Amino acid sequence: MHADPNCLFCNIVAGRIPSKVVYQNDEFYAFHDIHPSAPVHFLIIPKLHIASMALLTAEHAPMMGRMMALVPQLALQAGCRPYPEGGFRLVVNTGADGAQDIHHLHVHVMGGPRPWLRG
Repeated sequence: MHADPNCLFCNIVAGRIPSKVVYQNDEFYAFHDIHPSAPVHFLIIPKLHIASMALLTAEHAPMMGRMMALVPQLALQAGCRPYPEGGFRLVVNTGADGAQDIHHLHVHVMGGPRPWLRG
């Protein structure tokens, strides 16, 4: 699987930088955000280094579908209340104008009782 040795998230996946794991399999890694904006706030990333949502192609569609299908399960396990009373928010920052700080595709999953710190 392609990784970038200079990428923060690739180094987290490799275990060189500690993280609080939510979930992992051969394809994805999910971990708690170090600066949470909500009572539940974790990131899910592909282990394959893809720098940004803007760089996805049709070949990534099956992988992204599997990643999105994991979100509800992980959100419930992390403490989000069930739909429709509960729920969660997904955020994918993309590029400089989209406030993307880490150039490895990642989805923020946020939920829990309101109000949240941000968002």
